[in-house]
Amino acid sequence: MDHSGMAIRQAHRCSHSDGMNNSASFEERLRSIRGRIAAAADRSRRDPSEIRLIAVSKGQQVERIRIAIAAGLRDLGENYLEEAEPKILALPDPVTWHMIGHVQSRKARGVVDRFPFVHSVDGVALAQRLSRFAAERGITLRVLLECNLSGESTKFGFAAADPSSRTAVLREWERIFPLPGLAVVGLMTMAPFSDDPENARPVFRGLRELRDAARAAYPESIGPELSMGMTDDFEPAVEEGATMLRIGRALFGPRPTAPNPGFAGLMI
Repeated sequence: MDHSGMAIRQAHRCSHSDGMNNSASFEERLRSIRGRIAAAADRSRRDPSEIRLIAVSKGQQVERIRIAIAAGLRDLGENYLEEAEPKILALPDPVTWHMIGHVQSRKARGVVDRFPFVHSVDGVALAQRLSRFAAERGITLRVLLECNLSGESTKFGFAAADPSSRTAVLREWERIFPLPGLAVVGLMTMAPFSDDPENARPVFRGLRELRDAARAAYPESIGPELSMGMTDDFEPAVEEGATMLRIGRALFGPRPTAPNPGFAGLMI
């Protein structure tokens, strides 16, 4: 049976008449984004196949996510456990779910139950809690350590904006690396919003340099992943070494301004 053809036909049936929901429109946007990723990779002499595109499905209905899956995307990012759970249960396709939003301590168990990747480990206490629940389940949770390289007080993460503070950050990470049930696969950051994507470049370069320093000091304890770059700045992120891009609006269009009625507890 041709499962891919069935998925595409199902996605067509589920799509709305609105152009942003149409599968052909989605595939066109996806081709454009992949072309831009490939061009940025070429400029930095990288292989685009080493860059994972994570479709940020926050605020999107299941029908629209099915279109993304039918188009070939297999990595989905969510910010809120309450919103993600019904989607995960409704979409049994071979999808890898990434928690990319801030994780509250009281929701750590649910996150471990639903997500194989957590990009937003922003402190030792959260890492310890995730470790506890992962060890109880007998699984290895792949995590990325979130770093605040912009110095913005509104952002979470290990404070690494000042290069002189990075030794202290590495010391904190020494408490995370040996925790059972966790595999630290790399680092994550968010650049400040700007109309000029080039303004994000120093943040992305700083994360790459911090990753390189961590891997030099602890080669067996931290992986090479760099989760950085979103709709407005993913090209300089690729040029600076991103291995995971978190892209939502450029794929799905503007998010709904009100919660989807199909999801209880949805937050946007």
